[in-house]
Amino acid sequence: MTELDHHYWMNRAIELARLCPVVEGAFSVGAVIVADGAEISTGYSRESDPKEHAEEAALGKLDAADPRLVRATLYSTLEPCSERATKTRLPCTDRILRAGIPVVVIAWREPSTFVVNCVGVEKLQQAGVTVIELPELAAAAMSMNRHLDLS
Repeated sequence: MTELDHHYWMNRAIELARLCPVVEGAFSVGAVIVADGAEISTGYSRESDPKEHAEEAALGKLDAADPRLVRATLYSTLEPCSERATKTRLPCTDRILRAGIPVVVIAWREPSTFVVNCVGVEKLQQAGVTVIELPELAAAAMSMNRHLDLS
């Protein structure tokens, strides 16, 4: 995919993040899964469950054996989590690795607001996933999270 494609799909994820119910204790994140140049699934934080993450919502709409996943790109407005406050739920990095998605594109890295040291990018890269960061879209991806401490 080209840089323009990455920007198009990240802007789609940012639109989804704006749909999140705003809460004090969680980020508002949007996610889009693209395969063969087409959107195959979307999700956003708290879409159908108060503890649901965007990547979790998008992956949950697809069959785990969907053959498109191994050639897909996942766009997430925020670095996928490597640790969950809700310990009974699988972190999004683990979900992405289980799905076999080879490319993940993010707008910004998770700050230490809720998890002191998120290592989602590092965990994905160590498993062979290509991670692309689009810092030029970080401000737009952060905009719906300004009620939180983002330092």
